[in-house]
Amino acid sequence: MQTGKGQINELFLLDGLRHVRISCPAELIPSPGQYLLASNDSSAPLPVPLFYTDSAPGGFIAVPPLNSWIPGTDIHLRGPLGRGFAVPVSARKVGLAAYGDSFSRLRGLILPVLKQGASVVVVADFQVEQLPDEVEVQPLSSLGEVVAWADYAALDVSRENLPGLMEKLRGLNQASMPNDAQIFIDTPVPCGGLAVCGVCAVTTMSGWKMACKDGPVFGLMDI
Repeated sequence: MQTGKGQINELFLLDGLRHVRISCPAELIPSPGQYLLASNDSSAPLPVPLFYTDSAPGGFIAVPPLNSWIPGTDIHLRGPLGRGFAVPVSARKVGLAAYGDSFSRLRGLILPVLKQGASVVVVADFQVEQLPDEVEVQPLSSLGEVVAWADYAALDVSRENLPGLMEKLRGLNQASMPNDAQIFIDTPVPCGGLAVCGVCAVTTMSGWKMACKDGPVFGLMDI
């Protein structure tokens, strides 16, 4: 984990959500699924978590920015934090499913998996903008088919919607689930693993886990 300074270069809308392009030292750039804690003031008690969505020259793109940020704002950064996605290099059929209203935290996986020669299917019930032509898009009603087709699947869900998603997945043929499947659980991570405050606690097969340090990406079979 590192600490350092970054700068807001650009704010823009994508998929109806505000994104921010940040310039920062290379060692502060998180991988897909990881996050940084950011604030305008290094003494701020509750910095905002920034989740990686895509690469950018000299930095990266993230969500969600603070409303007060404008281009040129200097920010204090701590991270990268948490466990991110780990796509097997052997994966050739990849499913990316957003069980909610945002695809942003899965977007950063697209170019790396395309570069390793994989086919990619995005599963979402809303429009996902600026996708490469090679990427297929399917509605959530096809989740079972996509999961059965994929040899790696990455899912994104809020902690509140996790029970509904897991119920849906349990209704599928377990033999059809890919061995390598991971799930990003969106939950507040205010302390970034320092205080073990329990705000981000997630129930897993082996007991309570803290999304701030044990996640926010978990093995699907562990949930």
